[in-house]
Amino acid sequence: MSTIITFIFLFLIFRWIFNSYKRFQRQYYTQGQFQSMNVNYQSVANSELGVFVALVAKVAKADGHVHELEAELISNMFKDISKAFGESHQEQVRTILKEIFNQEKEVVKNVDTLASKLQALTRGDKQKRLMMLSFLINLAYVDGELSHSEENLILKIAAFLELSHSEVEAIMQRFASAFGANASQSSVSDAYAVLGASREDDLSTIKKKYRTLVKKYHPDIMKAKGASEDYIKDATRKVQEINTAYEMIKKEKA
Repeated sequence: MSTIITFIFLFLIFRWIFNSYKRFQRQYYTQGQFQSMNVNYQSVANSELGVFVALVAKVAKADGHVHELEAELISNMFKDISKAFGESHQEQVRTILKEIFNQEKEVVKNVDTLASKLQALTRGDKQKRLMMLSFLINLAYVDGELSHSEENLILKIAAFLELSHSEVEAIMQRFASAFGANASQSSVSDAYAVLGASREDDLSTIKKKYRTLVKKYHPDIMKAKGASEDYIKDATRKVQEINTAYEMIKKEKA
């Protein structure tokens, strides 16, 4: 994908995930719900939301680094979670949540303990656990794909949350299907951009643009003109990109 199309696609994924989390937060946690709590690091860390943030940290770091969009999503999540502890404690709770996240993202051996603890804290509400797991899966997809390490970690967390494999697969498949549809659409749009064409152009017009580009970048022509080896290599990659784009558009218009 081109940089611009990739950015737009990931932004749409981010917005979808964030809105999904907002619905979850409104459904299960009201503003000031925990305002009577004696707020300190230990009390927040031991609350169901603190444990959830710890697991969020594990998933965010599962592929080795925290993606920029993951960081943005998590920062917004902290703001929403802090509201459940009352207006007077919001800033303090946000600071604590950041501390929990930064500490837990560096620890890999306590996932079992955390997931078991969250299961115990939410024992009477399986639907809440499903929504929490859904957020973790969505978070894993925010960079555009679900890595093996992220998938394995999520399956492990789900087992300790006493969620069935079929329930987890259903959530994963729902998001994967949406991602696939959007990725395909973005790829086709990118193909038109490569050829300098639009969806309104007929195949004959697109074919002319395709041939013009191939003649412009064909490595044999570049070589005949005395182009450098590096330029010829770049031209070869460009022709491959042009050919791939043309085949994709032909398939779409077939």
